[in-house]
Parts: sequence; C-alpha cells; structure tokens
Amino acid sequence: MNLFPNIISDPEILNGKPCIRDTRISVELIMEWLGTGGTPELIARKHPKLTEELVMEAIRYAARFSKNEIVIE
Repeated sequence: MNLFPNIISDPEILNGKPCIRDTRISVELIMEWLGTGGTPELIARKHPKLTEELVMEAIRYAARFSKNEIVIE
C-alpha cells in the first residue's frame, strides 16, 4: 500500500524533488508556504491544482521523511 500516492519523485520533474503528482509544486515549497503562515485551506484556494487533501498528504510526507534528517547544532 502506497501511503503517498500523490507524491512523486521523477528526475525529469524538478530534478527529482518530491512533488505533487501532475503539478510542479514540490513538497518543499508547500512546507515553505506553511512556514510563512499559509494553511492547507489557503494554499489549496490559491493554487487550483491543489486540494486540502493533497496539501495534507505533502505535510504527512514531509513529517515522515524528516525523521531521517540529521540535526547539526
């Protein structure tokens, strides 16, 4: 079972950055929008190719894979 069916990583799209299927909107960009005060609802409203569900899937993806990051203090 694929937990993130709408997140793809293709070397031909955004140099392989994880992004929302059928868009050029990266998970990283969604996280930046959230970090500047965006909400899933607002992000979806401003970007017609996105839904709140797609934004939430990107957030879950980022949360899942950020657990493997090394934090340098």
